[in-house]
Amino acid sequence: MKGFFIRATRITPSIYFNPQKGLLDIRGKSSPENPLAFYKHLHESIDQFGSTDTPTLTLNIAYEYFNTSSSKCIYILFKKVNDLRIDKGKNVKVNWYFEDGDEDMQEAGEDLSSFFNYEFNYVEIPEINVLGEMRKEEEN
Repeated sequence: MKGFFIRATRITPSIYFNPQKGLLDIRGKSSPENPLAFYKHLHESIDQFGSTDTPTLTLNIAYEYFNTSSSKCIYILFKKVNDLRIDKGKNVKVNWYFEDGDEDMQEAGEDLSSFFNYEFNYVEIPEINVLGEMRKEEEN
C-alpha cells in the first residue's frame, strides 16, 4: 500500500498518509466545494489500511477551520478509523491540535471523541499556519 501527500490550499488541508508508519497527518482549513470528492481518496485509503500488517494508526489532526459539510467527511474518517479498531484490532491514537484560545476547535475535537472509544489527546499550540501566510496580527 502506497502513502500519499496532498498539499494544502486556501480551502483544503494538507494530508500526509504513511501506512508503513501508521501515520495520518491533516493540517489546515477544510472548506472545499465538494468535500466528499476531496476526502474520497483518504477514506478509501483508510479502508485499505485495514488489510496491512501495521498494528497502530496515529492521527495528528490540526484543523484551523472546517465548514459544516467538511464535518460530515471528518466524522466519516473517524468512523472508519473506529471500524479499524473494532474489526481489525488496530491500535488508534488521535492527537487533536488546536490554536491557543480556540475553544470552538477544541470543542469540535471533544464532540468527535464522544462518539468513539479510542484515545484522543488535546494539544494547544501557538498557531496553525500551513501555507506560510502572514497572520493579520503580523501584518501590522
